[in-house]
Amino acid sequence: MKTLKVILFALFLVSAQSYSQIKVQQITYKIHDHYIATTIGYDVIGTYYSEGKKDPTIVLNSDGTGVFQYEDLSKKNINWGIECSEEGVPEFKEGFNSATYTFWYQLKGTEDWMYTQFSIHFNKKKMYIMGERVKEYEEDYVSQSASNK
Repeated sequence: MKTLKVILFALFLVSAQSYSQIKVQQITYKIHDHYIATTIGYDVIGTYYSEGKKDPTIVLNSDGTGVFQYEDLSKKNINWGIECSEEGVPEFKEGFNSATYTFWYQLKGTEDWMYTQFSIHFNKKKMYIMGERVKEYEEDYVSQSASNK
């Protein structure tokens, strides 16, 4: 548990150092405004695979675009972001050796935003979208991103 607190504190420090570099977008879901960003202190950019399968995937690009592949293997272009405060601080719920975020995405050509769960599992060094699409990550990303800024 102490390790998790150290990691979360490091995440907070990295976030605090990079506020001016985080692009925050305001979106509206039903009648409520939300704020999203593509930067949370971990390398979320990349391809998320269904465990044990090559397809379907979700691809997240650094510019907030990506591709969502459905179970029937059809693909839709998306805009995406992870919920944050108006200042760009990621909003998450701490679990036992994990953190859970709200992942927002919008199919291109539509106005409606949808959301699902995005989680980071620190012991497994894996990130999940919808609990089923997974990407491994490197623990050194937080310290590397802080030294590159």
